[in-house]
Amino acid sequence: MPHAPHTATATATGTDTAPAPAPALDKPLMHYGRRTLERNAPGRTPGEYRTFGITPLTPHIGAEITGVDLSRPISPQLGEELKQALLEWKVVFFRDQHDFTPEHQLALSALWGEPEDNPFFPKGDLVGVSRLAKDAMAVGTENIWHSDHSFMAAPALGSVLRAVEIPPAGGDTLWADMGAAYDNLPEITKERIADLRAVHDWVPSWGAMMTPEQITALRERLPQVEHPVVVHHPVTGRPLLYVNEPFTTRIVGLPEEKSRLLLDELVLQARIPEYQVRFRWQPDSVAIWDNIAVQHYAINDYFPQRRVMERIAIAGVPLS
Repeated sequence: MPHAPHTATATATGTDTAPAPAPALDKPLMHYGRRTLERNAPGRTPGEYRTFGITPLTPHIGAEITGVDLSRPISPQLGEELKQALLEWKVVFFRDQHDFTPEHQLALSALWGEPEDNPFFPKGDLVGVSRLAKDAMAVGTENIWHSDHSFMAAPALGSVLRAVEIPPAGGDTLWADMGAAYDNLPEITKERIADLRAVHDWVPSWGAMMTPEQITALRERLPQVEHPVVVHHPVTGRPLLYVNEPFTTRIVGLPEEKSRLLLDELVLQARIPEYQVRFRWQPDSVAIWDNIAVQHYAINDYFPQRRVMERIAIAGVPLS
């Protein structure tokens, strides 16, 4: 718990001293009390949804959508409202999609763009679909806050994830709103990072499970890339903090120690609970998230039980 500010005390002469000032809140993780939590970017109004029901899971990130069967053709109006809901809530969820197949998953993701392969994920039955099966022989390693494909020049715009097999308990996923993470940074930090760029690289994470020869073979296809530390959402223009633990390796132009200290401070912002939403998976649940606006964390508390998911990443654009 934070210490309360000092109150006035009596001196030896009996006069009162002025209250000592409260400690300066110059570190983002020391920010207690009210936080700025805006659901929409400035100037954007809340959506009106006529083709489905919507239940917020928090006031600003995450909502369950009801009254939609994703195995049926998606009408133009439904498609537009789904895109609006994703922009507003950053991650949306569907339950009881019993007839939802990988073919339907591809059709749903096409609302936002073309599927994009992850070179490190096992392939599913269809091109563009990755099958993530974890059990006693294949331990989940996604339990770190990250943004999919930030190591690419044009990171994935979004992802569509389908629950195939769920453990009896555990295996939830968390998402963190990186617009809220940016909004709540101290102004001095916002000024400091406004024009900075950072290097993103897959080698420190995925490369740890590869031989040097494998790394060399893949490096030509996937070189290190740079992105702004603060990106602007390609649709809404909202500023977003865009660094993550496994893929962001250094800040361009800073000495190594200063780069590390700044990155350590920035990547921790995703861990603040007020910025997060948590989803309890059930069989036939589906999640869609805006991969530029959020980071996510797959909780690995179910080992050695089995958890099977199928994911489609949606190809993105260079960030600015």
